[in-house]
Amino acid sequence: MNFSSKLLEDAVNEFGKLPGIGQKTALRLVLHLLGKEHAEVAQFSHTLVKLKNDIKHCLVCHNISDQETCSICASFKREKEVICVVEDTRDVMAIENTNQYFGVYHVLGGLISPMDGVGPSDLNIESLVDRVRSSETKEIILALSANMEGDTTLFYLHKKLKQFNIPITTIARGIAFGGELEYADEVTLGRSIVTRVPYEPSLMK
Repeated sequence: MNFSSKLLEDAVNEFGKLPGIGQKTALRLVLHLLGKEHAEVAQFSHTLVKLKNDIKHCLVCHNISDQETCSICASFKREKEVICVVEDTRDVMAIENTNQYFGVYHVLGGLISPMDGVGPSDLNIESLVDRVRSSETKEIILALSANMEGDTTLFYLHKKLKQFNIPITTIARGIAFGGELEYADEVTLGRSIVTRVPYEPSLMK
């Protein structure tokens, strides 16, 4: 792609680094911003910088938050004895949109993936173990994507958590293998949460 301006090219290249954004889409976004008033572009830039500088991760569940403790963990309406373990914040949002779950969460920050160099120590697993050990948890729901990395993580978490003799369940497989939670429709995901089943690691043996 030929550019008439180095500034334009640099801006397009930066937008093109975002996931799912090709050069044509990046160019369209940059030209859109160029057509806006200076104050609007400044506000856009300020919002992104403020997000990066001020965003926090909940000290309890590791979800993205404006405060030290997220609104879900701080809510007295949530069932603190039920912990739903998810990969990242996008999965929290997907499950919350179903309006079928009323417990709390634990965000791992990824999935175990040896091919990508991601091991258990790179995830928020030990803090989950400590959390279960120090609380009156009655159920742990493993709500991870139905793919190889998700199943590997499920198996590892089960080995770490079975010592507590707490029911460990997983979402029903209404989601096709290889599917990501964030892309599942709300009805399917909601039913998968409601009809969760005991986790059986036999297939991983």
